[in-house]
Amino acid sequence: MTICVVALGKIGLPLAVQFAASGHQVIGVDVNEEVVDMVNAGVEPFPGEAELTSKLKATVETGLLTATTDTTAAVAESEVVVVVVPLLVDTEGVPDFVQIDSATTAIASGLRAGTLVSYETTLPVGTTRTRFAPMLEHGSGLTAGRGFHLVFSPERVLTGRIFADLRRYPKLLGGIDRASAQRGVEFYEDVLDFDERPDLDQPNRVWDLGSSEAAEMAKLAETTYRDVNIALANQFARFADGANIDIKRVIDACNTQPYSNIHEPGIAVGGHCIPVYPRMYLWNDPSATIVQTARAVNASMPSYAVDLLATAYGDLTGLNVLVLGATYRGGVQETAFSGVFPIFEELRARGAVPYVTDPMYTPAELAALGLTPHQGQVVTAAIIQADHPEYRELSAADLPEVRVLVDGRRITDPVRWSGVRRVVIGG
Repeated sequence: MTICVVALGKIGLPLAVQFAASGHQVIGVDVNEEVVDMVNAGVEPFPGEAELTSKLKATVETGLLTATTDTTAAVAESEVVVVVVPLLVDTEGVPDFVQIDSATTAIASGLRAGTLVSYETTLPVGTTRTRFAPMLEHGSGLTAGRGFHLVFSPERVLTGRIFADLRRYPKLLGGIDRASAQRGVEFYEDVLDFDERPDLDQPNRVWDLGSSEAAEMAKLAETTYRDVNIALANQFARFADGANIDIKRVIDACNTQPYSNIHEPGIAVGGHCIPVYPRMYLWNDPSATIVQTARAVNASMPSYAVDLLATAYGDLTGLNVLVLGATYRGGVQETAFSGVFPIFEELRARGAVPYVTDPMYTPAELAALGLTPHQGQVVTAAIIQADHPEYRELSAADLPEVRVLVDGRRITDPVRWSGVRRVVIGG
């Protein structure tokens, strides 16, 4: 079959490659002409995704994967359309549908009878049925469920290991009707392979959750759970700081019991998922006070880390502080909702002079992000914001003027920092 993947970002492009590698003709669509040109040349637009370089090159060379900026034309040639256009929320938690609405309108213009449309973008509950089905119907003249099939099937992968995660986890799915769901199950069973998972109660395959709403909620629930769990760990860590308790030892001990799965506390919760999707859930369920509180706790951690620095060092006015790590997660070149931004601003608000370094970014790239790159300036305090592997080997000799280190990810070896006041969250 011919499959159209709309949006060739860090999730969409690996999906397009996966579908092409399974033997199908794939047309990838993106509004960014540079991304389209690079994909057509078999060049990975964003390095760092395991296996993507070789798989992309192979599928392009065989002619199974091509890219275009013309969504409507690509949809008109396809029997399946998979939508991975990003949906963000503003500071008030209100979803911004502009990009995905535009893509949906373009999809509707090219939609043919019998086509399966699958939204993989994380959405508020009810969006597939109440927002996108009418838009697709209006633009195509077809009826959802009879003229075309419509499902929601959330992506459940982590950047950097997408192909492995596609095999590792069940593919969740829900349709607007039974026929749509069945068509969706058949499609994903055809294009995905699954690892054996004897730990699961049912085979690791495509799981039909019964409705598009159930599938939408499943994605919001699993990510919101992580945010709430991390917030609980952060609350424990902040109490432990004042009670002379090592929270890591406590959490490790608790998690030896199968009913406890406390996550790790840390300086920030970033990325496209965990800081965003709880707000999306709150848009559906504004009375969810547990979710509201958890989001507030996690959002406060960058400021708390600066509190720890001020307590250990003293007055921060005029102090040169090095923030290590701009990315939201170690080893991933992405700064979406990274803790570096609130830390940088909090340091400036307290009179400090913050500098930033990151092994994955050049000084010019950091400056383009609104950060001040570290280029040899003497610093006497440092904060580790991202858990890059390189930072695990750091020692006092690498930053000889530093008197206080706040290790926000608890990745450094205390032995290497003899003579330096090393502070961790949940001490």
